[in-house]
Amino acid sequence: MSEVVILIMAFAAGMGLGAFYFGGLWLTVKRLPKVRKPALLSICSFFGRLGIILFGFYLIMDGHWERIIVCMIGFLVMRGILVRVWGPGIGGQKSENQQRVTSNQ
Repeated sequence: MSEVVILIMAFAAGMGLGAFYFGGLWLTVKRLPKVRKPALLSICSFFGRLGIILFGFYLIMDGHWERIIVCMIGFLVMRGILVRVWGPGIGGQKSENQQRVTSNQ
């Protein structure tokens, strides 16, 4: 297979890993107020997500440093996308800081 195709696939896989990691983080944060032991949930979620994405990076790399760089770029691109989608003001709600800024203008 062409190296360019492999790098494109590594980028897409990085985006998938990013969606998994940051989606899992978002779900964890949403559940924190509802659980009895939020610290345990946070720690278990972190190590679970970290283990899965590190294993994914290892499989994608397959001994080629270029693949892990491209995969990490895809991971960070997905982070940027999800920050814009899930950032402050989800569902038309504004954070307290945003409300203060708009009310002072």
